[in-house]
Amino acid sequence: MSQRIQEFGRRVHDILSAEPGPSGRDRVRSLLEELLQDEAFVAEELAPQEEQRRVLYKDAELGFVVLGHAFPGPRRTKPHDHGAYWAIYGQATGTTFMDEWEIVEKATAERPGKVRKITTYELTPGHARTYNEGAMHSPWREGPAKMIRIEGGPIGREGQIEYEIV
Repeated sequence: MSQRIQEFGRRVHDILSAEPGPSGRDRVRSLLEELLQDEAFVAEELAPQEEQRRVLYKDAELGFVVLGHAFPGPRRTKPHDHGAYWAIYGQATGTTFMDEWEIVEKATAERPGKVRKITTYELTPGHARTYNEGAMHSPWREGPAKMIRIEGGPIGREGQIEYEIV
């Protein structure tokens, strides 16, 4: 773990300790955008890697995780939220298109829920977006891209629910 990512993690920790809600997350988003403007950092921390997702920093006290992603080509994910947690996506290279969704029908234990797309926008290098608890989204890429994602809790799909597009 580089000194720069350790410093970033400590600053995120300090912000979220003082402001654990949406306003603190917005400050973290701004901090991530500053970090993504540093071309040397992006080149070093998000250098080519075999795995598409790598843990860059994990906060033992607050539980957030900073992940580095390197996508070699096109990829599309299904509509999802992050369960009981939030996430911040920050674009380092390439472009990520983000679809946002509204829930039309809530999921139950017996069947998946249903969603309808409300907007699509681009995340371009140096920009980040916050998805608070329950915010339905689905990122997709048409080519190679690198990004940093901050998860507000454990990595994985625990608590996430399947949704179908209507």
